[in-house]
Amino acid sequence: MYVGENESAKYWLSIMNELKNRGVEDILIACVDGLSGFPQAIEAVYPQTEIQQCVIHQIRSSTKYVSYKEIKALMADLKLVYAAPTEETALAELDHFKETWDSKYPKIYKSWHEKWAVLATYFKYPLTVRRLIYTTNTVEGFNWQLRKVTKSRIILPSDDNRLKMLYLAMMDITKKVDWSQIRA
Repeated sequence: MYVGENESAKYWLSIMNELKNRGVEDILIACVDGLSGFPQAIEAVYPQTEIQQCVIHQIRSSTKYVSYKEIKALMADLKLVYAAPTEETALAELDHFKETWDSKYPKIYKSWHEKWAVLATYFKYPLTVRRLIYTTNTVEGFNWQLRKVTKSRIILPSDDNRLKMLYLAMMDITKKVDWSQIRA
């Protein structure tokens, strides 16, 4: 568990180096949230790691300025892209998305097209694990539960006390996870 004052690529580079120094030889895949420089920090220490940008973050970013009246139709077309059974099908659906929406929302297609290499990594893996790979929602949900614990305790005697409290909360949270739902 790592606790830092702020999140930055430099911070994550230090974490990657620490993991390397502690004996982690390689990372197969890393799902990132779009933090600028984060993929480069990972690749600097683990150059063979496959990077998967969180599709949910990409969707939120893409639909930020979409009209309320059009959001359902646009999301239905976008879902055909990220939920496609193969990368080839996804690319065909992305082209169809462009034909349908590019005149109104050109930045959406452009963003997906430019980031495709890091958005489509999960297509290399079986359907059973793709959802675990293409989103950081599980980690974000876990972090949200930790924030709930610390939010009500603004003043703690020391950072050690905060870490101990987070550790105990983490142990409690992981007891509640239905591990049978997470298959590899």
